[in-house]
Amino acid sequence: MASLREQQKQMTRRLLLESGLGLFQEKGYAATTVDDIATAAGTTRVTFYAYFPSRSALMQALIDEQLNQALQRVRSPEHGSTAQDLVATVATGTREAIDVWMRQTAESWPEIKPIVRLGREAAVIDPDLTNLVERWMEEAASDVEDGLTQAGRFAPHQRHFRGVLALAQLDFVAQHWGDSDWKIDRERMLDELVDSWTSLLS
Repeated sequence: MASLREQQKQMTRRLLLESGLGLFQEKGYAATTVDDIATAAGTTRVTFYAYFPSRSALMQALIDEQLNQALQRVRSPEHGSTAQDLVATVATGTREAIDVWMRQTAESWPEIKPIVRLGREAAVIDPDLTNLVERWMEEAASDVEDGLTQAGRFAPHQRHFRGVLALAQLDFVAQHWGDSDWKIDRERMLDELVDSWTSLLS
């Protein structure tokens, strides 16, 4: 019985997250209320608050859970979250390893793009979410730093900043690919990105 109750709670929480994401995309973060989310999830305001103390807490959960899940990031005491495959890829440092990682990551761009955009939109409106996405990007840059440290490449003071540069490239391309006329197809764009990362990190 307890197991069934736990499954129902998880389902309700998932519905609230999915409804919140859908409404944030449709109406915008600012125009979406807690009541809107609860109604879309087929529940009540009281139930919403049993799972999330605020709308901003739900947005934070979308970053912490759904975005991290899409990118196979797990909780980490050192950085908040860590993607071990990214650390291992950077530590290996070959173009082949970076190419495999980049192409796998690119498959998740359609899923992560709206969450990142909404996170940035919400951060402008809600003081509780200031720099939400940028803090998350710093965690990913720390993974790159860890990979470079494991490999012993570059001076210690260079490693984190190289991670920042690599993630800035990736974030910009992931957020704007498909919306911009870069006069390059997807395969060549990924090749260029892989070449850039290889030059920067290897």
